[in-house]
Amino acid sequence: MSKTIAVIPGDGIGPEIMKATLRVLDALDCGLSYEFVDAGMVALEKHGDLLPKDTLDAIARHTIALKGPLTTPIGGGFTSINVTLRRHFDLYANVRPAISFPGTKARFENIDIITVRENTEGAYLSEGQTLSEDGEVATSMVRNTRKGSTRIVKYAFEMARQKGRKKITAVHKANIMKTSSGLFLNVAREVAKEYPDIEFNEMIVDNTCMQLVMKPEQFDVIVTTNLFGDILSDLCAGLVGGLGLAPGDNIGAGAAIFEAVHGSAPDIAGKGIANPCALLLAAADMLDHLGMADKGNKVRAAIRDTLTNDRDAVTPDLGGKGNTDSFGDAIVKRVKAA
Repeated sequence: MSKTIAVIPGDGIGPEIMKATLRVLDALDCGLSYEFVDAGMVALEKHGDLLPKDTLDAIARHTIALKGPLTTPIGGGFTSINVTLRRHFDLYANVRPAISFPGTKARFENIDIITVRENTEGAYLSEGQTLSEDGEVATSMVRNTRKGSTRIVKYAFEMARQKGRKKITAVHKANIMKTSSGLFLNVAREVAKEYPDIEFNEMIVDNTCMQLVMKPEQFDVIVTTNLFGDILSDLCAGLVGGLGLAPGDNIGAGAAIFEAVHGSAPDIAGKGIANPCALLLAAADMLDHLGMADKGNKVRAAIRDTLTNDRDAVTPDLGGKGNTDSFGDAIVKRVKAA
């Protein structure tokens, strides 16, 4: 196939890990070409805008984007770039796989959990946020809709069926948040009846956190609302060694953006020691999305093989002696040989 994607190198370590990732994609001979566009601090300095119109237009044109970590300035009224992208393109599904890899500092082995998080409503709507004049009372609204709940739960079930997953856990707090979380839970129960081939259960969010730490093997796919999904997906990343191994997929009906979940790490930017795995795993998910799952699996297998058999090439955060380039070289060599 021949496909152009929008590429946002990002801030801090973003350009370094993006370079390594694109080398791997090129080695796979995916037929991909790239239109490079800016966002974040780089865009603010070059164009006076954190998210230029040209960048939005490129994503709309190509419908697929691969994105490095971005920095949103703290204060000054700047809105989160990630939130803006999700709303602009209605990227309602945030898919966060957590997969165990060898040679990490993870406390568990054989973790393979996907969190499917509603990405556009719930507690992150920023609606109804008020602070009383005396600064004593803060109020914020949580709004879930039947439409939003239905499409995220359906997405989770369809994805599970496509990937051969056997079980979905709907995570909620309907015992306390009887309207907002209750609506989500009721919708999940209704949708689950349409998928009798997939086991369905439900779990209160606080118990889910405990169970993930004690018996993570009981989970397969988790589907939940925005705030809970944000928290649980990071907890799952912690089970497999941290955000350095955490890809994030933001998917809507008309566009999809694949990203490294971790930050821009300005403290190590330019040192050449950044771990490219999160962005590589996001690129692998992108290949799955583009119908090239065999190539996506080659990337994951090459990362696993490198972490197991080529420790000198691995970056220091994973206990190796290598750097971004040596890690990328080792993975390129393996995908070419596969």
